[in-house]
Amino acid sequence: MPNGYNGKILHVDLTKGNLTVEEPDEAFYRKYLGGSAMGMHYILREMPGGADPLGPENVLTLMVSVTTGAAISGQSRINANAKSPISGGIGDSQAGGFFPAELKFAGFDGIVLRGRSPKPVYLAIVDGKAELRDAAHLMGKKTGDVDDILHAEIDPKAEILQHGPAAEKGVLFSSLVNMANRHNGRTGMGLVMASKNLRAVAVRGKKKPTLADPKALAALNKTGPKILPDNPDMPGLAAEGTSTVVIFQNTIGSLPTRNYNEGQFEHCEDISGARMVETILKDRDTCYACVVRCKRRVEVKEGAYRVDPKYGGPEYETIGTFGSYCGIKDLAAIALANQMCNQYGVDTIAAGATIAFAMECFEQGVITKEQTDGLELRFGDADAMLKALGMLLDAEGAFGKTLGQGSERAAKIWGNRADEYLITVKGAEAPAHMPQAKRSLGLIYAVNPFGADHQSSEHDPYYEEGVADLNLNRLKLIGLGEPQPGYSLTPEKVRFAYLTEVFYSMLDSLELCQFVFGPAWTLYGPAETAEMIRAVTGWDMTVEELMEVGKRRLNLFRTFNAREGLDRKADKLPKKFFRQLAGTGPTAGIALTHEEVESAIDEYYRLAGWTANGIPTRETLKQHDIEWAAQYLPA
Repeated sequence: MPNGYNGKILHVDLTKGNLTVEEPDEAFYRKYLGGSAMGMHYILREMPGGADPLGPENVLTLMVSVTTGAAISGQSRINANAKSPISGGIGDSQAGGFFPAELKFAGFDGIVLRGRSPKPVYLAIVDGKAELRDAAHLMGKKTGDVDDILHAEIDPKAEILQHGPAAEKGVLFSSLVNMANRHNGRTGMGLVMASKNLRAVAVRGKKKPTLADPKALAALNKTGPKILPDNPDMPGLAAEGTSTVVIFQNTIGSLPTRNYNEGQFEHCEDISGARMVETILKDRDTCYACVVRCKRRVEVKEGAYRVDPKYGGPEYETIGTFGSYCGIKDLAAIALANQMCNQYGVDTIAAGATIAFAMECFEQGVITKEQTDGLELRFGDADAMLKALGMLLDAEGAFGKTLGQGSERAAKIWGNRADEYLITVKGAEAPAHMPQAKRSLGLIYAVNPFGADHQSSEHDPYYEEGVADLNLNRLKLIGLGEPQPGYSLTPEKVRFAYLTEVFYSMLDSLELCQFVFGPAWTLYGPAETAEMIRAVTGWDMTVEELMEVGKRRLNLFRTFNAREGLDRKADKLPKKFFRQLAGTGPTAGIALTHEEVESAIDEYYRLAGWTANGIPTRETLKQHDIEWAAQYLPA
C-alpha cells in the first residue's frame, strides 16, 4: 500500500467515452513525484509532434502529487499541462484551493485527457468511481453558477475545476478555475479543455492518504504557525495577501506602470494591500490545511463597481495589470475586473496587460476609435478599462475579439508599429515584476519554456548584498552562498537563476505552494521540504534528489519545445525591456542590454547541459534518467 498517494491515474478518451485506470509502480512516482514532471511522461509519449493545440490530438494532464492531501500547509496544488495555444510550446499552470486535495480523496493522483467529446460533457469522480455526464445545461454559464448547479447534482462539498464562458467564445488565455477564483492560468489551458468539449471536472471523496510517519508530519506542521511570526515576509502575506508587496515593488522601482513605461506608480498607496484591508476586504480565505491564509475575499456593496465576495479578491498581479499597468487607482474597479475574469474564466495577467497595451497603442496613435469600436481608451480611465474588459470577455465586436487573442496577436492585426509596445515572451504577457530591477528574472523570462513567468525562480533581492541570514542559509542548501550586487547579471546571478528555477521546477512537480515551501523566504525551506516528503511517503529523499526531479521537468519541457520547433530564437525578450524606463525612482533611466542578456543565456544553457541553441543533449537526458525522451529531440 503506497503512502501519500493512491497509485492510480485516470485515463479518459473523450472521443470514445472510455475511462480506464492505470496503476504505475512506486519507482514511477518517486522518479516524477507528480505535477508537470509526471504529466510530461504522458504528453511527450502520446501527443504527436506538430499537434494542433485545439485539436483532439492534444493531451491535457491534470496532476497532483505524492504529498497532496497531507495535513500540512502548502500541499493542495494541481498542475495542468498540454500544448499551449498561446506559444505553440508546452503549456504549464498551477492552482491551489481545495480541488487538488479533493481529487486525491476521490481516489486518483492525476487525470490524462485525450480526444474530443462529440457533445459537451463533464467528468464526475465520486469515491473512486468516474463517469462522463451530459453538460449541455452548463454551457454559457458563469463559473459561480456552474459551481451551484454541480453542487446540487453531486454533493454540496464537491470541488469543481472548469473552464468558463470566455473559453467557449475562443478567448486565447482562458483559464481553468476552481472555487470560482483559483486559476490554472497563463498558458490557455481553459481553451484547451473547451476544445475537448469537456466543461468541468467535479470531484468528491473521503479517502484520506495514509502517511508513513504521521507523528513526524504533525510535528513539522506544528512548527509552521510558530515560524510564521518570525519570518519577515510571512506576516504581511497572511495579513494583506500577495497585495502586501505593492509598496515594496514600487519602492524598488519594479511596479510596472502605464504598460511597463515606468517602475513607480504615483497612486500605489491607493491600490496597496493596506488600503484593501482598510476598505473592501471582507475576510481571509485559504487552501486545504494551510495556516497562511493568503487568499482575499472582498466586497463592494455601493457605488458603480459592485463586487461579490464569492469571487475572491485581486492578487498582486491583478492589482498590477488592471491597476498600475493601466494607470488605474480605483481599487473597487480593479476588484470588479478581477471578479469579471473569475466569472468568465480568463487569466487576469494576460487580460489586464493586453488592455494596458491597447491603451498605449491608442495614446500613441497606433490605433484609433476605428479599431476600438468607438472606445476612448486612455490610461487612468477605469470605466474604459472595464468596458474593454467586458468586450474582451464577450468577444464583442472586432475590438473585443482582437483583445481576446492577446497583445502579441493584436499587434500583428493592427500593425503600424504596435509591436514596439509589447511586453510578451513566447506570446505571454509579462507579469508585474520588472526585469530592469530584477535582472536574473529577465533571464528567466527569456528562457522559461512557457513564456514570461514570475513563479519559475527566486527573485533577485534574495541574492543581492544585504540578504537576511535566514534566506542565505537556505540558499546554501542548494549550492548558493555569494550574494551579488544589485542590478547585476553576473555569472553567479545566472547560477542563482538556474538553481532556484530547478528548485521551483521541483515544487511544481511535487505540487507545493511557493509561498510555503521554497529555497529562500518561505515558511519552510529545502531541508523541511525533504523532511515533509519523508514523513508522508517514507522515502529518504535528499535535497539533491529533489533537485534532480526539477531538472527532469525542465529537460522534458525543453525537449517538447524543441520537437515543436521552439529553440533559442524563442528565448527572446521584447524591445521595450531594452529601452530606458521613464519617470522617477531607482529604475528611471534603467534598461537591459542585449549583450548582458545574450551572455546570460549562453551561461544558462551551459549550466543546464544544453546546446548553444537551447536544446537538451542526449547525454544530459541520460544523466537525469530520462533517456527515453531523446527520441523526441529534433534530428
